[in-house]
Amino acid sequence: MKRELDTLVTQMHSSGIRYEDAVREFKKQYLREVLVAHRGNQCKAAEELGMHCMTLSRAMAELELDLA
Repeated sequence: MKRELDTLVTQMHSSGIRYEDAVREFKKQYLREVLVAHRGNQCKAAEELGMHCMTLSRAMAELELDLA
């Protein structure tokens, strides 16, 4: 997994993707993955992520994350 992440970071850097954009996209994809695993149940996803469900909801809004 580390090798795949290293490759992805190298590709993003060489493509000129800014740090802020890379972090935002990582967060969005990570949250999406956990939410899909819990069939959209934000409370269960938040528990797995170690955060309050309102914090997850706020993060989803900030990231414009919509599972529909």
